[in-house]
Amino acid sequence: MKDKSRIPEGYQRIIPYLIIHNALDFFNFTKNVFDAEEKYRQMRDEKVLMHGEVNIGGNYIMFADATEGHPAQNAGMFIYVDDCDEVYKKALVNEASSIMEPSDQSYGRSAGVKDSFGNTWWITTGI
Repeated sequence: MKDKSRIPEGYQRIIPYLIIHNALDFFNFTKNVFDAEEKYRQMRDEKVLMHGEVNIGGNYIMFADATEGHPAQNAGMFIYVDDCDEVYKKALVNEASSIMEPSDQSYGRSAGVKDSFGNTWWITTGI
């Protein structure tokens, strides 16, 4: 059966879409913590992001500013990284709060943070 989904090249089939407060700052958070690459930015006006996209290791996250018609919709995300402890520290420096300090688990070294936008990130270095 031929795939008729017409997914744009480079995009995965399922993409998190976050509606958050202070969406412009989310670009910096993902760049500083996860080495994300900004791929797209469309503004509603000079302060409100209509649509943004970042790419982290070949995976896209889309997001926009919460508005009266589109209230905040936060997410929980699981991300594999090369060094859980290092990324956890970067997240805390970039205004995330700790949910779980890095520790050894059966599936690898893992930590949890909540970013200042209300999203939870489970940061893991697999075994």
